[in-house]
Amino acid sequence: MDPFSAQGELLNLHNAFHQGQYNAVLAFDTRSLSAENRIPARVLTLRARIALGQAEDVLAELEGGEEEPDFVAVAAFAHFTSGDSEAATKAIDRLLAEAPENTTVQVLGGTILQGVGRSEDALTLLAKHEGSLEAVMLVTQIHLQQNRTDLALKEVQAARRWAQDSLLVNLAESWVGLRVGGEKYREAFYVFEELAQAPSTSSPKSFLGQAIAEVHLGRLPEAEAALQRAMEQDASNADIIANAVVASVLSGKDPEELISSLRDKSPGHLLLRDLQDKSAQFNQAAAKYSPRAAA
Repeated sequence: MDPFSAQGELLNLHNAFHQGQYNAVLAFDTRSLSAENRIPARVLTLRARIALGQAEDVLAELEGGEEEPDFVAVAAFAHFTSGDSEAATKAIDRLLAEAPENTTVQVLGGTILQGVGRSEDALTLLAKHEGSLEAVMLVTQIHLQQNRTDLALKEVQAARRWAQDSLLVNLAESWVGLRVGGEKYREAFYVFEELAQAPSTSSPKSFLGQAIAEVHLGRLPEAEAALQRAMEQDASNADIIANAVVASVLSGKDPEELISSLRDKSPGHLLLRDLQDKSAQFNQAAAKYSPRAAA
């Protein structure tokens, strides 16, 4: 039986992780789990700790003593999260040769490879999955980043046929909906709002999803309110701060304080790199023109 299916014993742990309820993951009692599910449960627990900013602690726990491909992949992801892309890709490249069929290797390896710009290598690795909804989510994200909404939609539609009621499929479908637009904006909003408002599923991540949907619907005050709720729960989350920057600009407010906070929390964040690139392009274009003296 798939441990992440509706009948599987890891369903609640798995859903809590993907809802961004990382403290709930750490509090989950894994003592009664069957032997075959203890490794995937520990992997989710370690990933939750990394998400909570404990990557260095996870590395200290894993390095030198763990040879299971799952835990080597988690250690590589901890390196990547800590900014050591070289160590992360070196470990993943080794795992590609040794354990490419391992689901944890596929998901975390695909995440790292995409993060360092090796999208095709990531997709090749993820194509080896056998019924992993997390792999489906990651493939969907990669296609959206490639501006291939058609391929992302195809991926989600295929998964919907064999995992109809899955949280992960609902999330992936909502991401695609935010790119497709129109009525899909509203459908995505309802998914994120339901997660954000229910006490059993509420998290900074769900409020962030709700805020992004609100922005697309043109409801900026509501978006800012959702982002505020997210920040109250996780003030150091770089993605929340980055989206607060966007909402602030769209609302005509000065984003400099938020941008400064983002630089402190995540100097290499995609939004900051994009702002730097756009500034360089503007300066390059402006340099082609010289001011004309008034007559």
